[in-house]
Amino acid sequence: MATSRAQATAPPATAGRGQRPGIALTVIAATQLMVVLDVTIVNIALPHIQQALKFSTTDLSWVINAYTLTFGGLLLLGGRAGDILGRRRVFIVGVLVFGLASLLGGVAQSPAWLLAARALQGLGGAIASPTALALIATNFKEGPERNRAFGVYSAVAGAGGTVGLLLGGMLTSWLSWRWVLFVNVPIAVAIAVLAPLYINESERHPGRFDLTGAFTATVGMVSLVYGFIRASDHGWTDAVTLTAFSLAVALLAAFLVNERRVPQPITPLHLFRERNRSGVYGLMLCVAATMFGIFFFITLFVQEILNYSPLRAGFAFLPISAAIVAAAQFAARNQLRWGPKPFLVTGSALVLCGVFWATRIDVDSTFVGGILGPTLLFGFGMGSIFVPAMLTAVSQVAPHETGAATGMLNTTQQVGGSLGLSILVTVFGTASRNEARQQVGKFLGQATPQQALQFRASGKLPAPYSSQVLAHGIEAAFRMGLVFAALAVLIAVFVIKVRRVPQAAVAGRSDGGPGAGPSGVGT
Repeated sequence: MATSRAQATAPPATAGRGQRPGIALTVIAATQLMVVLDVTIVNIALPHIQQALKFSTTDLSWVINAYTLTFGGLLLLGGRAGDILGRRRVFIVGVLVFGLASLLGGVAQSPAWLLAARALQGLGGAIASPTALALIATNFKEGPERNRAFGVYSAVAGAGGTVGLLLGGMLTSWLSWRWVLFVNVPIAVAIAVLAPLYINESERHPGRFDLTGAFTATVGMVSLVYGFIRASDHGWTDAVTLTAFSLAVALLAAFLVNERRVPQPITPLHLFRERNRSGVYGLMLCVAATMFGIFFFITLFVQEILNYSPLRAGFAFLPISAAIVAAAQFAARNQLRWGPKPFLVTGSALVLCGVFWATRIDVDSTFVGGILGPTLLFGFGMGSIFVPAMLTAVSQVAPHETGAATGMLNTTQQVGGSLGLSILVTVFGTASRNEARQQVGKFLGQATPQQALQFRASGKLPAPYSSQVLAHGIEAAFRMGLVFAALAVLIAVFVIKVRRVPQAAVAGRSDGGPGAGPSGVGT
């Protein structure tokens, strides 16, 4: 899912570039599609990336986290850069950075190389995504024209997750996992060439960059996530683990102090004073923590245990994508009738039920008997949450802060997803390591001398035993996911009190900001 920062602007410029609005919208929407699908397109390729670059299962989560942490941590800074330096200019820079990072990632020869490229991708996405949405307000007149543009943008962003799953499966099956990254390069080049020709530049607004806030928040979260993942392999008393946690506490504390002092903070802390908005931020953080884990571990399960090809794995995720879209459309149409709270409560409850069902998965589970039901419940739950969460986040917010409110919602999703995935991976690593000891004992008790010798040489258990280790670790991770899902339910029931949102918020805000509708439903 990706939403971003946009503010009211003067009427669109009347330069010659404004004569082809269809091309301008295509360029803007293509950028958002590229950024949104980059999580799921890589997700499908994870097992092949793991084999090619020799990632451990716990370290493999960094392929996702390196992108989402930099994207979420720098998103608001990217929106501010567009306001100060010119949205089209910053937009092009972000697209080119994203394309360059995709090229570097596609030719990666080591885990560190790939992770650095993924972090650079996140930086490019954080620059391009908020300015892409803001450029709609710059290039389309307020009213039906702008509303149609936002509708197209939202539809493209919503389809990004599904497109990524299918495209990732096709590219990985037919070519190589490297093409899930290479595919971005020609798209980025085409966007960078067309943008100056068909997209109008915005007016610049004076302001300051909160670089200290961006640095302390992003590096602090990276350190926190690293601490959890390190603990899964080296234990909680490891010196590096403790150092990572200490650094995270120090940096995040410095971030809070900085945000209270600077005149133009990257994160306006006063947005958290309103109960319902804070509740929605907390709910989205918890739900995203569960969502990232579901997709990460189900991807491993269907390819490593059920032996699905990447393409078949992509199709296996289509039901959950369809459930998200269907539930989101239903929630959007009925906001005025029932208000956000019933959808937030029902959606988080469905997520909880889906995760609970997923804890029943074991090595003998089939897709229809063990995977389909939980993921459908989860999809309907997620889809029910997205639209009311967006509307609650922008309710009673001043027009000039709409972008900050929705940008913060997306930031909490990205950061919450990364933090949650790291915790689930920690639980997975501990549980699978303990299970591996038992499976090694069983294997050696039944193995021939030659099989035992081969195992000691390779250190790898044969398929039936290794599958049991993986399934046990996944089941333990899902049990931890129950904690996040339960917290989401508690927040929805006891913290969020909103019953209705203003009709203008549902119909579309006059400033052309993201309150005009959900700008992304990604999976």
